[in-house]
Amino acid sequence: MAVDSFRADDEHSRERPRPTGLLDVLSVAAVALDTNGRIVFWTPQAEELFGYTAEDVLGQYAAQLLVRPEHLQAVVGLFSEVLQTGRGWAGAFPIRHKDGSSRLTEFRTMRLLDDVGEVYALGIAADHTLLQRVETDLALCERLINQSPIGLALLDPDLRYLLVNPALERIDGVPAEDHIGRRLRDMLPFLDVGTVESCLRQVLATGLPLLDQYHVGLPPSDPEQEHAWSLSFYRLEDPGGRVLGAAASVVDVTERHHAAAEADRARRRLALIAESSTRVGTSLEVEQTARELADITTPVLADVVAVDVLDSALACRRVRRPDNGAELFRALALRAAHPTVALRAADPPGDLASYDGDRLVTLCVHTGRPVLVRHVGERDLPRIARNEEAVAYLARAGVHSYLAVPLIAHGEVLGALDLKRTRNPLPFDDDDVVLAGELAGRAAIAIDNARWFQSVRNTALTLQRSLLPDHSAHSTGLELASRYQPAQATSEVGGDWYDVIPLADDKTALVVGDVMGNGIDAAATMGRLRTATCAYADLDLAPDAVLQHLDRITCDLEHYIVTCLYAVFDPRTRRCTVANAGHMPPALARPGRAPELLDLPAGAPLGVGGVEFETSTTELGPGDLLVLYTDGLVETRQHPIDDRLDVLLGFLDDPGRPLEETCELLLHGLRHPEDHDDVALLVARAL
Repeated sequence: MAVDSFRADDEHSRERPRPTGLLDVLSVAAVALDTNGRIVFWTPQAEELFGYTAEDVLGQYAAQLLVRPEHLQAVVGLFSEVLQTGRGWAGAFPIRHKDGSSRLTEFRTMRLLDDVGEVYALGIAADHTLLQRVETDLALCERLINQSPIGLALLDPDLRYLLVNPALERIDGVPAEDHIGRRLRDMLPFLDVGTVESCLRQVLATGLPLLDQYHVGLPPSDPEQEHAWSLSFYRLEDPGGRVLGAAASVVDVTERHHAAAEADRARRRLALIAESSTRVGTSLEVEQTARELADITTPVLADVVAVDVLDSALACRRVRRPDNGAELFRALALRAAHPTVALRAADPPGDLASYDGDRLVTLCVHTGRPVLVRHVGERDLPRIARNEEAVAYLARAGVHSYLAVPLIAHGEVLGALDLKRTRNPLPFDDDDVVLAGELAGRAAIAIDNARWFQSVRNTALTLQRSLLPDHSAHSTGLELASRYQPAQATSEVGGDWYDVIPLADDKTALVVGDVMGNGIDAAATMGRLRTATCAYADLDLAPDAVLQHLDRITCDLEHYIVTCLYAVFDPRTRRCTVANAGHMPPALARPGRAPELLDLPAGAPLGVGGVEFETSTTELGPGDLLVLYTDGLVETRQHPIDDRLDVLLGFLDDPGRPLEETCELLLHGLRHPEDHDDVALLVARAL
């Protein structure tokens, strides 16, 4: 074979190809020798490695050119052995560089045969230091990939697996060999694989990595618990820039995910407790407080919520609780987060229900401790429901977890907060018990305050109603109607009253008064003044004289100021004489004329002492309407009193309207459900 046949130094061959792989990184050189040891083949990489051009070496004896004298015998021996035996040799030995230095070179030597039977020796060579560094890097990479706790995968441009490390194998629960050649979506059904593939294609197209993509799912290795992973994607290229595929790193951040979820859960619980401070107990109404408690716990804490209070607690009766006897509950609130037949199993608000001692809600109030059934079974439902029918409803609703928490205020068990979960898949846990206990404790204080307030208010209202006339007394020449309406807001019952007193000679006294204050004391004071008014009226005194006597009585009462309007109608003369002690002026509506307020001397309230009162006279023709009222009918905190009086007169545009209808019109038109004062109203029409 001609030596020139192995030349690789023409113009085209000297152009350096674009690096495309590991061989280019190593710059592997090839050298061929004939049986005499002359160089017959010399690649450009050999020139780069040893410094000699092809013209320098072709036809030269390799040993003389490249080997130092002290290594010559060993090299010749190895060369002869390769040619004679055909066994290759691998190793490293120093080669003399053109610049005179020695370069430790890694060799792989083997025998070659051409098509005519000629024998040659081929040497594949690379820089030993560079090769060692690459081998170290590869070993390190392999160690890092295989021992890394981070899941790593290499994918081709079609998103098929090329490599999977043991960490990723553990993460998705599929052996590494089962990944190879399969598509991404075949191996990750528990993730939003569409989003993952979209991210990878974006990385392949742009070359820009995507880092820390958060994904949540249930892996096959642990399908009962939600896991979270942080995914990062990178494009892989060879040294020449050719896209080889993509790398994906997967970090299991489940613990961080659970910690963040727990922290978020704790924040939401604290927010709920803070919110309960403003939303529960906004009024002194037991039922409303119970509804507010049910509202705030649904659906954050439970799907179905009931608030039941012991009937004895509502009646403010302290009774000694039996250890295992039945209890009588009054249902106050019921709320569901979604339509459910579980509502049919509960007692409607307002109903009374007796629960035996073996029921869990009864056990809760007897022990004063929460009762938790994390996983409700068939044996548990009869202890939760009130009867067999309710058991069936709860089973149909899918009640799977139950919690009852006592309502305790000042050491007294008032009732229970009853919680059930149907759609929420998580069972109640210890944190739920703590949260429910906190909400129940706050609500119990509000319910306790409300029940005692209502008890005192009912007592005062009963006393006041007992002191007012049951119905309007018979009166000659007058048609009468009256109303008393207690305050509906958080204030207690006041001391407003009205009276109709028959007098001699067919005359009638009409009285409206207001004891400033509220509660039982105000109601009792009102009763004393009403009795005194009746007594002085029997003396047939003028209205101003009656007020004078009432003023002296009121002065003897501690800390009470009273306004009062006293009028006497004589049907024979049709005259109405009126005296005022600091009270709101009566309204007069005459047929065919605009309603007006009687222009009376205001006078001072009763109890001031030493003040003279005046009697005024007005005529009441047939059909004339006289309206006496207390300030609770017209006074508000938002409107001037003159505007409210104009509104009152506007409702009296038809004096011929039935009196009962007139009373209802005034109360509904002027009163608001949350008004803080009570009202006494007396309407008289002259016949």
